[in-house]
Amino acid sequence: MGVRRKLRYGMVGGGPGGFIGSVHRRAAALDGTMELVAGAFSSSAEKSRAQGAALRLDPRRVYGSYQEMAEAESRLPEGERIDFVAIATPNHLHYDIAKTFIEAGFHVLCDKPLTVSVEEAEHLCSLVRERKIVFGLTHNYSGYPMVKQARELVRTRVLGDVRKVVVEYSLGRFAAAFAQGKISPDAWRLHPDKAGISSTVADIGTHAEHLARYITGLEIVELCSDLTTFVPGHRLEDDANILLRYDGGAKGILFASKMSVGEENNLSIRVYGSEASLAWRQEEPDTLRVRYADKPEQVYTRGHECLAPIARWNCRLPVGHPEGFIEAFANIYRNFGRTVAARLAGETPNEYDLDFPTVADGAIGVNFIHRCVESARLGAWVDARYAPPA
Repeated sequence: MGVRRKLRYGMVGGGPGGFIGSVHRRAAALDGTMELVAGAFSSSAEKSRAQGAALRLDPRRVYGSYQEMAEAESRLPEGERIDFVAIATPNHLHYDIAKTFIEAGFHVLCDKPLTVSVEEAEHLCSLVRERKIVFGLTHNYSGYPMVKQARELVRTRVLGDVRKVVVEYSLGRFAAAFAQGKISPDAWRLHPDKAGISSTVADIGTHAEHLARYITGLEIVELCSDLTTFVPGHRLEDDANILLRYDGGAKGILFASKMSVGEENNLSIRVYGSEASLAWRQEEPDTLRVRYADKPEQVYTRGHECLAPIARWNCRLPVGHPEGFIEAFANIYRNFGRTVAARLAGETPNEYDLDFPTVADGAIGVNFIHRCVESARLGAWVDARYAPPA
């Protein structure tokens, strides 16, 4: 299905020393169906050239700015230009970069959060609709097979009515780094001019919110947020505790913290229903636990035939061979890429290919960030519903 060649993509951001850009590139390369051919890897033209050289790219397609890249690539013949752009930059740049490439006619895969303001997010939603662009967002944790299995268990009502959701994303390494002065207060994730109005909620809380929404299908209608800045001198929060009220009456607890000493990358979720509950941890991603009131715990493991078709579709290795972070990230790239390939070929992508976070998910996430900050400022419950613009 789709075009009978590798997809060509360009990257904005992901320059020397960056973590997430290299993750994008490894995920994109895993299936051998797409290749990096162009990039504007840094706001410094010199650093961009250095990264392009390290990646063995044609120097003529390594650009000094994303504006130059969008303009030059759009002038190339259809058989040479990029098919999509991957955005791996600080938050405050996402909107302008995405807007520039959408208006130039390119499909977009962007890091989260989508933008730093709800207005920007809604404008991107409108542009994507108008220009018929395929737009993906790298909430990569939804790419794990057992997360998809969890969603199917909720969807098929194995849990009964969902009553309570407990989701957390806690990290510990930042606490020591802050105390030892290894992270500057001016680091972009801590700086309002680059991160936006939030640090921890925007950085990791949005992953927790999306994971809960992806698995349960529930939307938040109200929330009450308590945000704390433990480290003196920092202007944005490093800890968040949030109470949630979902549509349908379910209740939730979401906490996100960079101050959880001893934790590594503890993204985990428990969903409690009227008939059963489930539990999944990102640090043990191949296992999903389902518990019942009147029978033994059931443990699902990745790769078995008993899993839902969409979970099996996203398994890459036989049973007993661990899969992890890069594979889950690659599932987002694969599904997004197959959808782009179908669009280029004038075909309709299948339902599994369409299983990736979209620009609409991004707008919901940005609204969540702003409502958390609003609630913390007011010290009160706030309406957290998001109605997309007509």
